[in-house]
This record gives sequence, C-alpha cells and structure tokens, in this order.
Amino acid sequence: MKAITKFTGIVALWAFTSVSGAAAATHDPADPWESFNRGVFSFNESVDRYVAKPVAKTYQFLMPAVVDDAITRVFNNLATPITIVNQLLQGKPHDAAGQTARLMFNSTFGLAGILDVAQHMDLPRQKEDFGQTLAVWGVKPGPYVMLPLLGPSTVRDTGGRVADMTCDPRRYAEQTARFVMTALDVTDTRADLLNAEKAIEGDRYLFIRDYYLQQREFAIADGVLTKDEFLDDSLSSDAASGPF
Repeated sequence: MKAITKFTGIVALWAFTSVSGAAAATHDPADPWESFNRGVFSFNESVDRYVAKPVAKTYQFLMPAVVDDAITRVFNNLATPITIVNQLLQGKPHDAAGQTARLMFNSTFGLAGILDVAQHMDLPRQKEDFGQTLAVWGVKPGPYVMLPLLGPSTVRDTGGRVADMTCDPRRYAEQTARFVMTALDVTDTRADLLNAEKAIEGDRYLFIRDYYLQQREFAIADGVLTKDEFLDDSLSSDAASGPF
C-alpha cells in the first residue's frame, strides 16, 4: 500500500509539473482540472501503448474466443456481490434478490460463472456501484478526474471505488491469487476494448471524458434518459471502468 501511495504521488507530481506551463483554461465546468488530467491521461496512454495494449493483443491472439468469453463471465460473476450490496443501499430489494439468485445459479450450475445459466432464466446481469449509490443519496459528482492507471472518474466515483473494494471477493483471497486474478481481469478487459476503441474519434481525451460522464449519468438514472450518441452499442458499459 505504501508503495502504491508513493507511486501515485510521483505520478501526480509528474503530471502537475508537465502541465505547469500550460494554459489553465477550462473548457467544461465539470472538468476544472483539465490541464492536470491531461497530464495523467498522457501518462496512462503511454503505459497503455507500450504495456497494456501489446499484452492484450497477445492475449486475444492466443486465447480462443470461447475461453475469452468464459473468463469475462467469471469476473462478472465475481463482481455480483458489489452490485447486490449497492442495490440494497439504494433501496432496490427486488433487484438485489434477482442478482442474488443470479449469483447462486451461475456459481453452482454455471460452474463459478463460466456459463451464464441465469441469463436464460430471465435474470440478466445488472451493475451497480457505490458511486451510483452516493448519487442516489444526493452526493454531487464533483470534478472529473483522470486517475493514474485506473482511468476516468469523478471525485464521488473515486470514493465509491474504495468502498466497493470491501465487497469484492478477490480482496479476501490469498495475495498471489489476488494478484493473478487482478492481472487477468485487467488484461481480459483491455482485450475486450480493442475493437470498441475504434469508435474513438478526434481528441481522445475529450471523447473519453464526455463518454464517461454521460455513461455515468445514464447508469445512475437506470437508463431513463434520452438516447445519447456516446452510448453506442460498440462501447459496452464496462468500458467506462476500464483501466485506461
């Protein structure tokens, strides 16, 4: 933890220094820290270009599609407790009961989530997190922030990420197993985004920022919004929580 904190501090200092001479004009009131965020975004892009993306391409090339899909389903299943807890906190007991049943069926008959048997039982996957819960409770999002390695967020969603960790089953696994699962999850997620990123046009920073903010608004409203051009079928809802 100390090493991670120190690393994050170094990245933050580097990002601040790299943009100290840039203009501080804000183009969007939701992004008052744009200059700083662009510095972190540039760092993330470099890590992605030279590390994450090559690894993801190799993974996608070597991994049969059926196995790749199964791995994604396993990690989706592992994340279900986070959704259940947040649905209860949001006052959605019916949805929480449905996701609990989904977790039980997929963890048993679905072989730990390898098979999504619940999907065929009219129990589709839902996704909730503590950032959404805070929004339901009336907490404002605060400024947009680009996190080192973790990608787009807001002040509210960053706090939500920390809270969600307590509900993540992987947190309670043995350290080596936790590291392997996290590395595999990140690689699998990045591989799934290889095709989706082709939809990004123009300024990548602005596209990702606007997509993230509008997708979050859509998720918090449970989809009760007018159609938005950023919510294209080519970009899944998981894309906004991707590592880069």
